[in-house]
Amino acid sequence: MLRCSYSVPGLSDEFSPNCPSTLSSWICCASYNHCQVVASAGSLLQQDEYDSRTPVSKIYSSFKFRLVSYNILAQEVDEYDTFYKKNLENLGYASIYIQRSGKKRDGCGIFYKQNSAELVIEEKIDYNDLVDTVEDGETSSTENDGVLVSGNNEEPKAGSELKDSQTDRGDPNDPRVRLKRDCVGIMAAFSLKNPSSCHVIIANTHLYWDPEWADVKIAQAKYLLSRLAGFKDLVSDKFDCSPPIILSGDFNSVPGDQVHQYLVSGTNLMGPETADDLPMPLSSVYAFTRGEPEFTNCTPGFTGTLDYIFFSPSGDIKPVSYLELPEAESSDVIGGLPNYFHPSDHLPIGAEFAVEA
Repeated sequence: MLRCSYSVPGLSDEFSPNCPSTLSSWICCASYNHCQVVASAGSLLQQDEYDSRTPVSKIYSSFKFRLVSYNILAQEVDEYDTFYKKNLENLGYASIYIQRSGKKRDGCGIFYKQNSAELVIEEKIDYNDLVDTVEDGETSSTENDGVLVSGNNEEPKAGSELKDSQTDRGDPNDPRVRLKRDCVGIMAAFSLKNPSSCHVIIANTHLYWDPEWADVKIAQAKYLLSRLAGFKDLVSDKFDCSPPIILSGDFNSVPGDQVHQYLVSGTNLMGPETADDLPMPLSSVYAFTRGEPEFTNCTPGFTGTLDYIFFSPSGDIKPVSYLELPEAESSDVIGGLPNYFHPSDHLPIGAEFAVEA
């Protein structure tokens, strides 16, 4: 069981006094915002130490790394370049990052330890690209979608630029307006620096927040998995491998809703799927190990699970432990987040993965 203690989001070297360092892991995915706006998920990975006299076959079968995903509430933190990049570099992390378009100053990043993993390919995801797929004359209406997605229904905070009113962007029934939400993601392939020379794909994203815009979230989820599938083919062809995938982020979707259902099963309630539409199979780390947590987002207006770490269950990795989260009755979350104990309104989630021979 892993617990997290920290003073700065994502910068702690310890899960708990009884656990090895999590920042010794080799990858961190994170996003940041300016002035009390919610950022996207973050992840951290590290490989375990091993004795140089251990047989190679045993090292490979017992090799492990850790990943922590964190949706950071960055209060009065300006930019990736001026704070997070510099501070994580001081801890030995290199990074890649994509900033959101429009007026937004937050984005998604992946931080990794260069002595543990080599970055071999990266691609960025801009969900505004979906606008180009809209045909002339096409219209959209939430009334025709039939169902809604549950999510973070909290009102926009005063001074926050994250959740613009829909009227600020134009006619919400225009699909070009509807799909232009300035959401992003990032994915990268890494070669682990251990005797297995295993390649792994790490992706991090932040989907649109509005609980009533299910069609937009589904479109983003489909685009995400389509891009991931193409990226996996690229890595497979280039390095003659079949890399496992780990996908983390704030999906602004609760367990069992349309987006979550699509990610884990390739189906949704918005219409039939063809064989070509079905995405790669993914499993949630927490569902696989202990069941989804009661909540990852905790505010006075909404408490529920919005953040996930997904992995490809047919790959060469499997989760063997997870970061334990507080219960609703825990004193450190009563009254909602952020607070003295948790500097974000989201809790960090994490897992340890074993690389199988």
